[in-house]
Amino acid sequence: MELRTLFSGSSGNSTLISHAGVHLMVDAGVSCRRLTLALADCGLDPQSLAGILITHEHSDHIAGLATLTKKYHLPIYTSPGTARQLAYRIAAVEDVLHPVAPGDSFALGPFVVSTFPTPHDAAQSMGFAFEAGGRKAAVVTDLGYVTPEVLTGISGAHLLVCEANHDVDWVLSGPYPYYLKRRILGERGHLSNEAGARLALQCVEQGAHTIVLAHLSAENNTPAHALMTAETIFHAAGAGALRDVILTAAPRNEASPLYEV
Repeated sequence: MELRTLFSGSSGNSTLISHAGVHLMVDAGVSCRRLTLALADCGLDPQSLAGILITHEHSDHIAGLATLTKKYHLPIYTSPGTARQLAYRIAAVEDVLHPVAPGDSFALGPFVVSTFPTPHDAAQSMGFAFEAGGRKAAVVTDLGYVTPEVLTGISGAHLLVCEANHDVDWVLSGPYPYYLKRRILGERGHLSNEAGARLALQCVEQGAHTIVLAHLSAENNTPAHALMTAETIFHAAGAGALRDVILTAAPRNEASPLYEV
């Protein structure tokens, strides 16, 4: 398996996962044009995608989905609650929707895709894990706290795309209105750098070799700060916690390097 983030952050999210010539995209949170250009840089076009998996209906995860659906009629896999939200917003999307209950798994080409619920202020958000060729990758962003279902869903992942959205002190001291601060920091908001790093550490302790910190806030975080926080928590866990582990932050507006799972 191979994975790369195409876009990551509060302004738009999309991740590409490939194995044995089959390509899946998690979220389509920027315009169809930008997604098409990003795929072209990877030697692909939207029609080559076997499916689009949607975590939830917020605009930074579905901004390009209406045009992609109109032009390419790609199958869309998402939770029943998110599917209902998409049906309200996108014409004729029902024809390509494949609802999957959070907690269920399904086969898609060479992949076994597992889903798990995530606590977020959306209709029915969820994360995804992908298994193929004896390897496992998981994508978990947009959650206010880590639940047992999340831990089960990512267990055994060799690669984890993990939210590290904000620094709590930066949010509290920043210019956001109170309601927005409360939303970000709440149990249906986003993981802080510390919470994301501790989730990543659990995955590393189970054998993960690649951690990609994702969905960083442009206003309340920086890649350097997120990485520094994670490194501090990893080192506090023991001198060997980071040995042979790739720890990186996903770029906001361009594709990441290609990671082998």
